[in-house]
Amino acid sequence: MSRQVLRSGTSIGANVFEGTYAQSKEDFVNKYSIALKEANETRYWLQLLSDTGYLSATDATAQSLVEDCVELIRILTASIRTAKQKKGY
Repeated sequence: MSRQVLRSGTSIGANVFEGTYAQSKEDFVNKYSIALKEANETRYWLQLLSDTGYLSATDATAQSLVEDCVELIRILTASIRTAKQKKGY
């Protein structure tokens, strides 16, 4: 499971970085949408690790990771929504 967190977690940053240099608004939305999917997958794995006891629900670091992931999902969602509104989707 930790490998899945590493894979999906690093994919978020890679797709955001690619989106920063997107060739068009559509490309930007596509890259950020992939990053959003990866962020949701990362949140899933973190929740699963917590539910199975690999991460303690009372562990401040584990809680911070989940909170950071949720905040990142909010930011990506807002960025996609804004880009779509500017494009007129």
